[in-house]
Amino acid sequence: PTIIDVAHRLLEVKGIDKISIKVNEIDVETLTLTITIEGFKIDFESVKSVLDDMGAVIHSVDEVVASRES
Repeated sequence: PTIIDVAHRLLEVKGIDKISIKVNEIDVETLTLTITIEGFKIDFESVKSVLDDMGAVIHSVDEVVASRES
């Protein structure tokens, strides 16, 4: 699948409002991507499931930002 396909599939996950995908490295068999996901009450397992179904592997979650409305 293309990164456009990945973005469209991820946008189907409840709570996701915005996706940004950057290609960091291209190898013979793999792409290394940075995916930034924005939204509210995002279910990590749903995101992981979509990526697994598309043949992608999550190597790390490098940043999480959370806030609470007062």
